Amino acid sequence: MNDSISDAITVDTARLPLLLRELRLPTIAAMWQSFTDRADREAWPAARLLATLTELELAERYQRRIQRHLIEAHLPHGKTLDSFDFAAVPMVSRAHVAALVTGDGWIDKGGTILLFGPSGSGKSHLSAAFGHALIENGYRVLFTRTTDLVQRLQQARQALSLESAIEKLDRYHLLILEDLCYVRKDQAETSVLFELIAARYERRSLMVTANQPFGEWTSVFPDAAMTLAAVDRLVHHSTIFEMNVESYRRKVAAARTPRKLKSSSDSKRDSEELRHKAFPASPTPADPPHIRNA
Repeated sequence: MNDSISDAITVDTARLPLLLRELRLPTIAAMWQSFTDRADREAWPAARLLATLTELELAERYQRRIQRHLIEAHLPHGKTLDSFDFAAVPMVSRAHVAALVTGDGWIDKGGTILLFGPSGSGKSHLSAAFGHALIENGYRVLFTRTTDLVQRLQQARQALSLESAIEKLDRYHLLILEDLCYVRKDQAETSVLFELIAARYERRSLMVTANQPFGEWTSVFPDAAMTLAAVDRLVHHSTIFEMNVESYRRKVAAARTPRKLKSSSDSKRDSEELRHKAFPASPTPADPPHIRNA
């Protein structure tokens, strides 16, 4: 802006709140008075005041964006890296995970992460923790059950809008497909799943959790050829975690069960002892001769 234009502007500080709202600067609008008062007291240069207010606006804007992306991601509540028990899954390296959640080297290249393991091994927790950390690092994530997504894509195909539906998913840097092997080709025509995988190949990233090895995926896709093609695309540029540990839920249940049984047994034994003390058993009479000799 040249000097002639700036000289022509009438400055009215009373309009500042309105101007800040027009510029969509809510944080500066809320805080400018306290910071200008401080700047006057401490004789701040104008540049310092301006820099402070804009830094606050950007910081608040970043936090609002993170919260918005967390809401849209539909991540399970509380499933973060801080709450993940790495000791229970020793084959998963904390350092390796910490390097991956930065997103460097794989998100922008459309890389894939595959998590295999039985039910209860921590696949869902770890995948959700990846999602949380990546959002904190500025990426957009969607967490969804694979069965739900297949149904949505099937509806889009029936409405002749499958391509558009897949393109809309491109807004997410990472799609987390939970429990892929729960999809069954006899329940829904699952070629839409292959089309999604093919569309995101080397462009947008996928994370897949599965409780079955690749050899069992013929139950998911319509035929062996499509299964092979899907696996080929997923494995290329992939990081694979094999979480072959005992179910955490089963371990917790097993740890609780003996305590409950022991407590019940002790209570029953104590009741029997009290009953016998209160009502001592009468001596059993000898059998009559005719019964004894029978």
